[in-house]
Amino acid sequence: MLFVNIPVADIERSKAFFARLGFSYNPMFTDETAACMLVGEQASVMLLSHETFAQFAKLPMADPTTHTLALYCFSVSARDEVDTVAEAALAAGGSEADGPEDHGFMYSRSFFDLDGHGWQVMWMDPSSTSDSSTSRTPART
Repeated sequence: MLFVNIPVADIERSKAFFARLGFSYNPMFTDETAACMLVGEQASVMLLSHETFAQFAKLPMADPTTHTLALYCFSVSARDEVDTVAEAALAAGGSEADGPEDHGFMYSRSFFDLDGHGWQVMWMDPSSTSDSSTSRTPART
């Protein structure tokens, strides 16, 4: 299992934002200081209050509005779902990071969440993933 931990200023506000994008939460690992957002069968993003994040981190927390420490990319099952999710992010208060990127075999859009973390939603043509002779990197925000 993979758990990615990110600091957020307001747990409830962040939960509502990501719920509008279609994400759900594991109630066993969700309380007033943390929310376990399910992003795959074996992957979760832990939305942690600043105080909780600081308990785990050994170094000072960076401000995601001025420093990029990671970019978060998730895939969707259909090309038009990229626009649906990106538009939901913007309607929920996020901001656009890049315009659409269309590479034929892959389509993506990027946005910043309410705390300034960079996210990319992408779709890749399933038939293109069987070509192991070509290396393609999807994450770019």
